Amino acid sequence: MSTEAGAGLPAGFHLLGQSASTAAAPVDALFTAMVILCGSVALAVCVLITAFCVRYRQGSTADRSSPKRSLTWLEVAWTLTPLLIFVGIYAWAARDYLRLYRPPPEALPVAVVAKQWMWKLQHRNGRREINELHVPLGQPVLLRMSSQDAIHSFYVPAFRLKQDVLPGRITALWFTATQLGEFRLFCAEYCGSEHSHMIGRIVVMRPDDFSRWLAEGPAQPSLAQYGFALFRQLGCSGCHAAGSTVHAPLLDGLPGRAVHLQDGRTVVADDNYLRDSILLPRKDVVAGFEPVMPSFAGQVSEEDIQALIAWLHATNGDKP
Repeated sequence: MSTEAGAGLPAGFHLLGQSASTAAAPVDALFTAMVILCGSVALAVCVLITAFCVRYRQGSTADRSSPKRSLTWLEVAWTLTPLLIFVGIYAWAARDYLRLYRPPPEALPVAVVAKQWMWKLQHRNGRREINELHVPLGQPVLLRMSSQDAIHSFYVPAFRLKQDVLPGRITALWFTATQLGEFRLFCAEYCGSEHSHMIGRIVVMRPDDFSRWLAEGPAQPSLAQYGFALFRQLGCSGCHAAGSTVHAPLLDGLPGRAVHLQDGRTVVADDNYLRDSILLPRKDVVAGFEPVMPSFAGQVSEEDIQALIAWLHATNGDKP
């Protein structure tokens, strides 16, 4: 029988499938609770239907007259009880959902670019992978993902994680692997004729083995270093550097900062704001500045944009 590497048990042994990340247990618990709840309601309805069919069958002498008094307490109970149960389920699911999108500050960043029909991944030291992602056991990993063409979806069943990867937008997802081994990676959104071949694997390694693997890759600039080289190559430093003669916003400490715009709005400089500032500079013009920055659409790739954003995070003291 087939097994996931490192699991030591047949894949079919796990009732809900193998769970190999910190996100899996909360998802499994919520799913189990929903199955028990819905199954109990369905069973109760079936029992009542059967009982009523027997009691009030044709020819039965059961009393079919209306009750002489109103059972208000019963109506209130069968209205409020399901309401409270489902509000509780919603709050439970919302808590787990929000936790998935609040990565810890120490998470290891990985840039992911999806394209027909492969996954391109790059670690912060510059090491690249295609259709594979090596990660350390027990350490949080943050994926910053964008698509080069169609809508894709990053799906790892054993981690209970699935996140759409969209063109024109950066989406994020984080996880902490809890088991050593290899785990399947799929695209869960139909993205063209070779969609079924867009598969890969997540390789979970011991932290010391991962550190050696990361250092043994071919020597190349880190994401932040490559982003800084692009920043100078594209001429951005001519306007945004501290000593520039052109009046342009300074970029130091920009990621995560509140930005006041010409139209009176205030936005947070998240990854999508940074991306739009590169490709659509007239969309959100900073207050006190003229909309003179040219668009770099068509001049930079998705990998370039991720590198520029990594450099901006590095200037903020974040992990690039």
